[in-house]
Amino acid sequence: MVKASEFYDPARDPFRDARLCMVRNQIEARGVRDERVLRAMRTVPRHLFVPPALRLSAYDDTALAIGEGQTISQPYIVAFMTEALKVGPEGKVLEIGTGSGYQAAVLAEIVDRVFTVEVRPGLAEKAKELLTKLGYENIHIKCGNGAYGWPEEAPFDGIIVTAAPEKVPKALLEQLKDGARLVIPLGKDFQRLHVISRRGNVYDDEAVFGVRFVPFAWTEEDARPVS
Repeated sequence: MVKASEFYDPARDPFRDARLCMVRNQIEARGVRDERVLRAMRTVPRHLFVPPALRLSAYDDTALAIGEGQTISQPYIVAFMTEALKVGPEGKVLEIGTGSGYQAAVLAEIVDRVFTVEVRPGLAEKAKELLTKLGYENIHIKCGNGAYGWPEEAPFDGIIVTAAPEKVPKALLEQLKDGARLVIPLGKDFQRLHVISRRGNVYDDEAVFGVRFVPFAWTEEDARPVS
């Protein structure tokens, strides 16, 4: 949970009304119904996860640049992907692509533990610093190749990927708990968001809708088709 501190006081947040409007008009209006997700989106100060020059646009219906060629996803996409995981409050979730740390913060509001991997050291360090300032003690960050997941902490009750590979990294399928879901954008020139559910050694793949994410750093050896 976000904690009041000298760094951030929710009671004095000048962006509070903009954030509530964002949830009402961009997220609830498009069908997200999980109250835990809606509460998290109302709570996490998105404006702190974007560069200062873009803070007035933090609650707009768009993705925003965060540096190093990366973006913070459109608010609706963050909410949709979080809801699609269907993870309970005791759950443990893996995120691939920490970025600014915003998606991890949203997840940390609704699940017990979040493990997040970022390949870019500069972004990983900035995200860790911000999340620590906000009081998140249930988020664990490491810098590394997200295609390999976080095997020491597997299996996970849900996995969310915020960059688009052309195929699903096999390690992520293997680290998914039986009955859990992987939410991932797939594709190169044209991408679709996929929700993959594990049933033993069978993976049910549902393509949801078209999306646009930054490319995922991966190699042919890291990926395999969903069976």
